[in-house]
Amino acid sequence: MPTTAPAFADATASDSALRRFLHGLPGVDTVGLEARAASLGTRSIKTTAKAYAIDLAISMIDLTTLEGADTPGKVRALAAKAVNPDPTDRTTPRTAAVCVYPDMAATAVAALAGSGVKVASVATAFPAGRAALDVKLADVRDAVAAGADEIDMVIDRGAFLSGRYLKVYEEIVAVKAECGSARLKVIFETGELSTYDNIRRASWLGMLAGADFIKTSTGKVGTNATPANTLLMLEAVRDFREQTGVQIGVKPAGGIRTTKDAIKFLVLVNETAGEDWLDNHWFRFGASSLLNDLLMQRQKLSTGRYSGPDYVTVD
Repeated sequence: MPTTAPAFADATASDSALRRFLHGLPGVDTVGLEARAASLGTRSIKTTAKAYAIDLAISMIDLTTLEGADTPGKVRALAAKAVNPDPTDRTTPRTAAVCVYPDMAATAVAALAGSGVKVASVATAFPAGRAALDVKLADVRDAVAAGADEIDMVIDRGAFLSGRYLKVYEEIVAVKAECGSARLKVIFETGELSTYDNIRRASWLGMLAGADFIKTSTGKVGTNATPANTLLMLEAVRDFREQTGVQIGVKPAGGIRTTKDAIKFLVLVNETAGEDWLDNHWFRFGASSLLNDLLMQRQKLSTGRYSGPDYVTVD
C-alpha cells in the first residue's frame, strides 16, 4: 500500500471499489471550468510582480530534450544552460531540472553534479507506455541506477479508458516502489483522456497510488497542457491535501511557450491551490522553448529593450 493511500484504503481494496470511488467523484462543469480558467488568464501582472513571476517560472522549468537524435553533447549543452541560463546575467535563476531519456541520465548527472539542478528521466516506455510491466520497471531501475532524482512515468491509457483502473493503480504503485528516493511524476496524457471527468479521475488515481507529482502530458501529442486541464489538476491536489494532509505537485507539459503563458499558469496555481505550490518543489513546467522567451522578457525588464534573436541559444 503506497504511503499516500491509507485514508482511502477502502477505495483501493478492489477493482470495483476503485471504480465506485472514481465514478463517485463530482462531475466536472465544463463551462464553469473553462470560464474560470479563461478569467484567471486575464489577470495583469506588471513591473516588480512580473519580474518576480519570470524568475519563479525560470526556476520551475524542467529543461527537456526527448528526441531520438539526442547525443551526450546535446545533453551536456542543455545541462550547462540549465545551470547558467543567461551567461550575461549571473543573477538569473537555475532551472529546476533537466529531463532526458534513461540512457542519457548518467550524462546529465555528471554534467549537473553539485549544481542543485535535478535530473529527471522519463521511463515506462515513454511516451506510449506500450510495454510489459517488467520492461517498464527495468526502464525505471536503469534511470534510478544512473542517478536520476525524478522519474516521469506514463500511465497505461488503454487500460484507463477501458475502465481497468486497478491495473493502472497497481502499475503506478509498482513503479513508485522502484523509484527509491527519486520522486515520481505520473503523466496522464490528458489529450488522450477525452473528458474532464477522466482527467479528474486520473488525478485522484495517480495520487492514491503514490504519485509525488501529477503531470498533464508527454508533449508528444496534439493536445497537451491547457489552463483548463491544469486548473482541474490543481483543484485535485488542493482537495487531496485537505483530506489527507499530503501535498502533491503538478506539472503542465507541452505547448507552454511564452512568458505570458507561464504567468497565466502561475496565477492559476496561486488562485487555486495556493501559495504553498508556488515553489519548484511543487510546481514545474515541462518546456524548453519557454525558457528562451522568459530570458528575453527578463532582459527587456532590466534594460528596457528587446534583445535580438541571437540573444539566447536555440535548443
